[in-house]
Amino acid sequence: MSSIELTPSQRAILQELVNLYRESERAVKGEDIAKEVDRNPGTIRNQMQSLKALQLVEGVPGPKGGYKPTANAYDALQIEKMDQAADVPLHHNGEALPGANVEQIDLTSVHHPEECRAKIKLRGSISRFSELDTVTVGPTPLSKLQIIGTVEGKDDTNNALILTIDDMRAPTEEPAH
Repeated sequence: MSSIELTPSQRAILQELVNLYRESERAVKGEDIAKEVDRNPGTIRNQMQSLKALQLVEGVPGPKGGYKPTANAYDALQIEKMDQAADVPLHHNGEALPGANVEQIDLTSVHHPEECRAKIKLRGSISRFSELDTVTVGPTPLSKLQIIGTVEGKDDTNNALILTIDDMRAPTEEPAH
């Protein structure tokens, strides 16, 4: 699978489209993306034309229309779309939680590193989690990323935990022996 080189602007727009599409499960208006990425709607429309040409986005006509990410968009962003809820280990206050499946990891506010947060969408109940609990997520299947954080709040509508990230670890390359 050849990887598509996206400009930082295209990547930001595509990422926002994916985020908004996941929240609503329906076509996303260019104006909504424009608001989120702080660009004007004309710029978004122009970028969408190039993203459509790359087959990363499909246009949906009509009053409820807008844009939808294609499966290729997830590949291009290297988002792990965990349809079969891959087994991403989850630890709660140091204890492994069998059967708790992480469906989505969304790193929010990365432009404010001093307040780095992650939204961890779970399959299964989030009722046993409380504020200030310690949660370890990962390693994830593709990037082997591990996130250690403190529960800051819960998003019950999305069945997600909001974590303040205390530490993030990606595997370091093991030296060949």
